Amino acid sequence: MNAHTQKFLLLLSCLLLALALGACASSTQATSGTTAGSGDKIGVAECDSYLEKYETCLNDKVPESARAMMRSSFEQTRKSWKDLAATPQGRNGLAQACKMADDSAKQAMSAYGCKW
Repeated sequence: MNAHTQKFLLLLSCLLLALALGACASSTQATSGTTAGSGDKIGVAECDSYLEKYETCLNDKVPESARAMMRSSFEQTRKSWKDLAATPQGRNGLAQACKMADDSAKQAMSAYGCKW
């Protein structure tokens, strides 16, 4: 396995860990109706597309009872990707990681009636 592949797998593992940790966050966490990160762009087309579609689905289709927990995870992901995009090393694998997240979310969020 070459160094580039190892870095990508490490990046992907970190992203998945961030998503898992966010999903485990308490749904009673205080959240406002709008988030500070709402609308923030990453600067990587695949990531920005995913974030826009996911946030629209979250706001329009996800029941309020599940929204707080999902929003927490979503905002963690946005922050992680924004931090990664700030460095050339992090940015390298981000487009592919965001594409994979988009494909996964497309299937998962269809349960809420979201269209990708």
